[in-house]
Amino acid sequence: MNNSCFSQFQPLAAIATTPQSASILQHLHSNLELELWLPQSLEGTENTRFYQTNLSEHLTNIWHEYRAFVFCLATGAVVRLIAPLIESKATDPAVVVIDAQGRFVISLCSGHQGGADLLAQLIAQQIGAQSIITGASDSLRLPKIDLLGLPYGWRKGDGDWTGVMAAIAKNQTVQIIQEVGSTLWQQNLPDGHPFYFGFPEANQQFQPQGRIWISATQRRFASNSDFPKVQWHPRVLWIGIGCERGTSAQLIETAITDTLQKYHLSSKAIAGIATIDLKADEVGILELCQSWNLPLRTFSAQQLSPIDIPNPSEIVQQEVGTPSVAEAAAILASNTDNSLIVAKQIIKLPHQSGAVTVAIAQPEQEYIGRQGKLYLVGIGPGSLEQITPAAKTAIIQADVVIGYSLYLDLIKPLLRPEQIIESFPITQEKQRAQRSRELAQWGLTVAVISSGDCGIYGMAGLVLEELQAEDWDGKNPVVEVFPGISALQAAAARVGAPLMHDFCAISLSDLLTPWQVIQKRLEAAAQGDFVTAIYNPRSQKRTQQIVTAQEIFLKYRRNDTPVALVSSAYRLNETINITTLKEMLKHPIDMLTIIIIGNSSTRRHTDWVITPRGYLGFDG
Repeated sequence: MNNSCFSQFQPLAAIATTPQSASILQHLHSNLELELWLPQSLEGTENTRFYQTNLSEHLTNIWHEYRAFVFCLATGAVVRLIAPLIESKATDPAVVVIDAQGRFVISLCSGHQGGADLLAQLIAQQIGAQSIITGASDSLRLPKIDLLGLPYGWRKGDGDWTGVMAAIAKNQTVQIIQEVGSTLWQQNLPDGHPFYFGFPEANQQFQPQGRIWISATQRRFASNSDFPKVQWHPRVLWIGIGCERGTSAQLIETAITDTLQKYHLSSKAIAGIATIDLKADEVGILELCQSWNLPLRTFSAQQLSPIDIPNPSEIVQQEVGTPSVAEAAAILASNTDNSLIVAKQIIKLPHQSGAVTVAIAQPEQEYIGRQGKLYLVGIGPGSLEQITPAAKTAIIQADVVIGYSLYLDLIKPLLRPEQIIESFPITQEKQRAQRSRELAQWGLTVAVISSGDCGIYGMAGLVLEELQAEDWDGKNPVVEVFPGISALQAAAARVGAPLMHDFCAISLSDLLTPWQVIQKRLEAAAQGDFVTAIYNPRSQKRTQQIVTAQEIFLKYRRNDTPVALVSSAYRLNETINITTLKEMLKHPIDMLTIIIIGNSSTRRHTDWVITPRGYLGFDG
């Protein structure tokens, strides 16, 4: 299955000119959905396409067909190849370069808007290379201001974007005036950031070097301003529409545009169109929604009738069974009471048939307009080297990363300045699951991290249960599970091969499972001669369970049965003790310890624990 973390870069092309560089890109090709282009001289390579002309001419022919290019060539050669093709950073594809040895992945062109910075980071994790990002925002650990609103569906407005980004790169004071939209992006700003939020006190001397408006208002910036200004427009305007049957799309568009201009609102802040379900097939409305790429929400008269609106109409009530269409539909679509900011406006034009009623509501939360994703990620025992490339790419690509604070610290080198990082205490697993579901249902891509494997005493099951309780359809949000090296695997690897025969895992935590049930499982595992990995063996308050577990196993196993105690495997404070079932409680044991109790054939050899599978005695 191809890695969906790269879907935003599709279609994606990779280009190589030598067998060595082709082999590097072949590795990518086997994991990602990309088109690998090679010269005709390398024909015979599987799953590739070949160009007949020289590379410069071929690149000219395909430049506008792809959203991103990955070259395994010398950087200078790539610069010369793409130089005649570059038009604008707003439209150019992302360009990433991999060196011939596959050690470095360089974001070369369209790092921000094209996504080359992110693509370079993702590819680097896939091939075990180092990403090279040279943008000023990354060096300052600041979010890229021209990408700031994209995860939330915001739309870029007018202004001097280059000037504002230059001010941020110089660490100059940039004023942020945010009137609407999510403020999640503010949570993880580093100390000493250059942003000043809101307006200064009347007596305060304040002169910013840049200003960012985050608003539904359409502002006009003077060209001779003292400092650069830009604007983001969160999509917070739901346009309620009522119209006569057969009203043209042109009239509906004019009605909306005129209303927006009258109230100084930006068309880029429109979330969608709302109306009565009787208008679900209205050609003019459908054409407008298609032309402006807007969602259409419709409601029945029964849904619209109870809505408290300022301008009810008896005529409308008689016609369609509700006293309001435009105002009530706008409020319902906004999903927020008291959200109406523009009462109904009735617009007619001379020499055009039909009439349009427009009302506008502004909800508390913006419309993102994309399908949310939930990545359930296992990060293994803790060191970055033990995390799978797929799991790393999921973490890097996510808009939001949620986890226990200790685990977030372990993956800190993977986190990007733009990401929202939300930390929860170790006892708030349910809150983590609920929060991740809410954000994904809103439209964000959320990575929920667990140590070890997320599906073994991790967050995967809880998140899926939370979705099930909300009557999840199995499709929205999209859910992907990224496995990790489980704690029992990591512990076993540090002491040899204790899991070579049948084994089981049992948690001694009775917070969610009755102790009587745990005792029954311990008894069954001990009697069944399973190698047994014990999780959560002892906490500060819960000390007797591990004593009882030892007593149960001693009924069925020899006193000298090998036991491995591994704490914080692969981390800086790792401890390993190999002991016996009789002596195990003489060693330190806490919640971070994994205990592996051998079966009747498990043996110790120097500092290694081995459970024979039986191969040496097998003649077949």
